[in-house]
Amino acid sequence: MALKERLQGDLKEAMKGGRAEEVGVLRMVLAAVHNKEIEKQNTAQLDEEVLQLLLRGEAKKRKEAGEAFEKGGRAELAEKERRELSIIQKYLPAEISSGEVDGEVGRILGNAKIIEFGPAMKAVMAVLRGKADAHLIQTSVKKYLEGK
Repeated sequence: MALKERLQGDLKEAMKGGRAEEVGVLRMVLAAVHNKEIEKQNTAQLDEEVLQLLLRGEAKKRKEAGEAFEKGGRAELAEKERRELSIIQKYLPAEISSGEVDGEVGRILGNAKIIEFGPAMKAVMAVLRGKADAHLIQTSVKKYLEGK
């Protein structure tokens, strides 16, 4: 089942089940999908990779908002953002661990013999985009290049 259809089906189930918070999150996600379709100037289905990137962006927004609310002393709003994040994460594939990222970075950069940060990030992101957090990848690349 395609991701968009899964989101729409889960929205219907959440509406029937009276889960208001889940309904709100799924509606926001589906609105973002619809806006991306309009941006692409067609109503055809977006491919799964674009949908995954869109979901990662929505998850990142919730994570950053939760951290900002936490710093601002608004624990109840931070908790709401964390709940929304957990709903979105159900639709994302599991990210690879820090150790796996380090191994992949070493393999990619070892084969390519790249020693500058910009080209190194480009090469690594081409392989790991969507599989791990970009900040984790950045840290791993910096660590690898400093160790060389």
